[in-house]
Amino acid sequence: MGSYDHLFCNFVAATLKYTEMNAISLSVSDQIYAVCPQFAFATIECVVVNSMTNSELCTDIHAVEREVQNKYRMEDISKIPAIKATRLAYRLLGKDPNRYRPSAEALCRRIVKGMGIYQIDTLVDLINLVSIKTGYSIGGFDADKIQGGLLRLGVGQKDEHFEAIGRGVLNIEGLPVYRDFIGGIGTPTSDEERTKISSGTSHLLLIINGYSGKEGMQQTVEWTVELLKRYAQATEIEIRLVAFG
Repeated sequence: MGSYDHLFCNFVAATLKYTEMNAISLSVSDQIYAVCPQFAFATIECVVVNSMTNSELCTDIHAVEREVQNKYRMEDISKIPAIKATRLAYRLLGKDPNRYRPSAEALCRRIVKGMGIYQIDTLVDLINLVSIKTGYSIGGFDADKIQGGLLRLGVGQKDEHFEAIGRGVLNIEGLPVYRDFIGGIGTPTSDEERTKISSGTSHLLLIINGYSGKEGMQQTVEWTVELLKRYAQATEIEIRLVAFG
């Protein structure tokens, strides 16, 4: 992987709770830090060209699927560091991670069962590739559909409406959730229909959630940027990598 060090902001101190992005700002609530003081996140915002499933990208995905199948048994998946940390955050927030599995865990379980993962389009497939390789649950959004200039990561409330992509209404009470001006758009279990990536998405916001901390985050961002440039013609790339622990 190439080096993108010049694109990163420095890791910031625990007292800082706010970071500027290109057009969208992001803040993290004290509720999240109370259960996960080491939480780190990375954002990649860029102009992209989405397309139908890319054959070369599919080859990359199948290679990683084979790695997962050869390396893990079903009972090992929940012990992958990034997945384990996300599951712990769920438990500390009062959510059962066996009923509401983080997306990275759900994808890896499909692979170990021999089911493979769905191919949707280039951007979604790329995000899934990074997720199964690293264990991070990654939010991918059409940035032009986000309402207002701020996203805030907090905790889902009782009866809060959330239309999960491909699965209908999701009970997000107790789940970490990113909200824009209108409401929730993303959790580690699923993103929301309202801001989902489509064939016409040209302005991407990608959020990598590090409930396991900052270790490995920079390498993941560098690889993700390489994939975005290779398969989605990414330009005008803005990156923020922030850790408070």
